[in-house]
Amino acid sequence: MLASGLLFTLLPGMSRNILETVGSSTLLILASKLGYQTRAFAEAAGELGLRMAYGTDRCHILEDPWGDQALPLHFENPEESARQIVEFARTTPLGGVLALGDRPTPTAARACAALGLPFHSVAAADACRDKYRSRTVLHEAGLRIPPFVRVPIGKEVETRRAAPLPSVPFPLPWVLKPLSLSGSRGVIRANTLEEAQTAFERIGALLRSPDIRVLREASSEFIQIEQYVPGIEIALEALVERGQLKLLAIFDKPSPLTGPYFEETIYVTPSRLPLRAQQEIEQKLSKAVAALGLEHGPIHAEMRLELEGETARNLSIMEVAARCIGGLCARSLRFFDPRMPGELISLESLLVRLALGQSTRHFVREQQASGVMMIPVPAGGIYEDVAGIERALGVEHIESIEITAKLGQRIIPLPEGSSYPGFIFARAAEPQQVEGALREAHQRLELKVVPALPVLLAHALTTEP
Repeated sequence: MLASGLLFTLLPGMSRNILETVGSSTLLILASKLGYQTRAFAEAAGELGLRMAYGTDRCHILEDPWGDQALPLHFENPEESARQIVEFARTTPLGGVLALGDRPTPTAARACAALGLPFHSVAAADACRDKYRSRTVLHEAGLRIPPFVRVPIGKEVETRRAAPLPSVPFPLPWVLKPLSLSGSRGVIRANTLEEAQTAFERIGALLRSPDIRVLREASSEFIQIEQYVPGIEIALEALVERGQLKLLAIFDKPSPLTGPYFEETIYVTPSRLPLRAQQEIEQKLSKAVAALGLEHGPIHAEMRLELEGETARNLSIMEVAARCIGGLCARSLRFFDPRMPGELISLESLLVRLALGQSTRHFVREQQASGVMMIPVPAGGIYEDVAGIERALGVEHIESIEITAKLGQRIIPLPEGSSYPGFIFARAAEPQQVEGALREAHQRLELKVVPALPVLLAHALTTEP
């Protein structure tokens, strides 16, 4: 069986206390694709001296096309994928499982349940994978969420048309979104019924594109319509350790997110919200985690609120995902154990420890403010070059700039697009210094994107990851 030949590596620089805990076992990393986020976690595991194995949902017909001998899994069938992992673990003992992104989490939950490894419950992983299911659970728990309905896209979308939208029991404006895509992909605000119909057809066409249909997810047959929630949007990074919530960071999103598309750009922490409002946010997250049944693993959440003095008003939960922050954004977070204040570790390293059952409760975020800008897509087309990197790096407090787009790559803006050209990172004493540095550095960058021929752009809409 191919799984029995799965490659694992043991790197130098072993951490004795980690290895004493897991012995000769292996850390299994599950990911939809082996991209830069996967590499960041692999590097963190390698620094701890861990053996690593990989499981992805790449084509099972091709024989190891990337040369990493990753276990080929079908994440759309989590029961079968978990069975394969359990079978693999018979010959290669697993000390923990890490799931990167939303798609592998139901598989990881089932495999860990069968192997007796700590992870979120199967029910929680399944609910967080589907925005309709998670909204339903939170609503039944009495938590404040936007009013919502789920609408089937219908076969008419195959011809770029759609049946008229049914009656929606709450007033405009609305936000229409897919149930399982992330990163604001396919999310559109509609202020009128005409805009809603256009958005419905546009999202339906996206869900019928080959790169979405190949995922074979039942949730792709529906679009969710929610009432638009005004206010300040924040992101929360947290983890649950054996049932105990630990809030790691509240990120301010200083750029307005009012639509019609919701391209996220700047994340800055610590939050500049009043302390009382932050306490209310943490309490709300704790209630949501308990309602969903999240037990052990990372959490990424989104909320919206309005401020009334020091208090959060109309605090609404927008999302609770059983995963960590995406892309390279994790680099904006570093932690230390006050008992060893000189050593900083990454979010990836913290989550590797958590996956192995190690205690993380003593770790706290560094004292410096930090932030990241997801570089906006200036226009759809072919990425050719970027100018001004040295000038941008010269901005005070800028730590690094990572351009992840490849030369000749087709880049597509939201709502159809699914990735950013790169990331800018900054650290400073105060959050406002971080935000200012990120904005100034971005102004000094110039991405060169040339228009794609119509036939190539149409192809890109159906093939980009």
